[in-house]
Amino acid sequence: MSAAVAPEPSAPFGQWAGGQISSHAHCILQGNPGPMTLDGTNTWVLMAPGGTEAIVIDPGEDEAAHQQRVVDHVTALGARVTRIVLTHGHLDHSEGAPRLARLTSAPVQAVGPGHDDLADGDVLTAADLEVRVVATPGHTSDSVSFALAADHALLTGDTVLGRGTTMVAHPDGELAAYLDSLERIKALTGDGEVASILPGHGPTVPDAAAMVDFYRVHRRERLEKVRAAMADGAPDADAVVASVYADVDRSVWPAAKLSVLAQMRYLGA
Repeated sequence: MSAAVAPEPSAPFGQWAGGQISSHAHCILQGNPGPMTLDGTNTWVLMAPGGTEAIVIDPGEDEAAHQQRVVDHVTALGARVTRIVLTHGHLDHSEGAPRLARLTSAPVQAVGPGHDDLADGDVLTAADLEVRVVATPGHTSDSVSFALAADHALLTGDTVLGRGTTMVAHPDGELAAYLDSLERIKALTGDGEVASILPGHGPTVPDAAAMVDFYRVHRRERLEKVRAAMADGAPDADAVVASVYADVDRSVWPAAKLSVLAQMRYLGA
């Protein structure tokens, strides 16, 4: 399972069910809710109104019923899936890609081992729809987002979630890269290209700029708490977790440790 959500108190599940979000974007919510996946994985189907081709982003975990729901939805619209793309390789986003590829004969595109067929600035097309690849590493080294210009929206995978904050987990996650990615998304919101966020987990975010600002402030505050714990003599990551995440259920402390290790690396510890 992906280490998507920062180990902190979460809003209750069940408030998000997916569905038709805009004239170009439909979310099929996978039934895999949990502390690290919120309401479940958002599988996004992108296509132009009346179009005959669809792009699927993040097919979710390997579950025959879920991937079949994606196919049935697209087929009911008189269309076919022509591309399957991944925001990153965590299994709750990517594991179902081979099954969906078999069902649709569509290619799978991603960054990372076995793929590396998505690059920053690439434009993916499906009939009259265009989606631009935006490199946003940090949550993982292979994380990318997708700008849907027709809706002024950005599909962010786990880089920005619909609720709570995401994890930057050691060793693959890198905080410096993540902070740079937040700045890049902030710039996209500033020039008007991106107004809303379609995340990999949780509800859509209508005010992308406000959410990114929240993430930037949260990350600085969390980093300062880690820095303070180290200054107070915490000898290792376990001790930092015990200090910084004292009010969080111990069941998520192992995930918190990965986040702390990434922050300690950023601080040069």
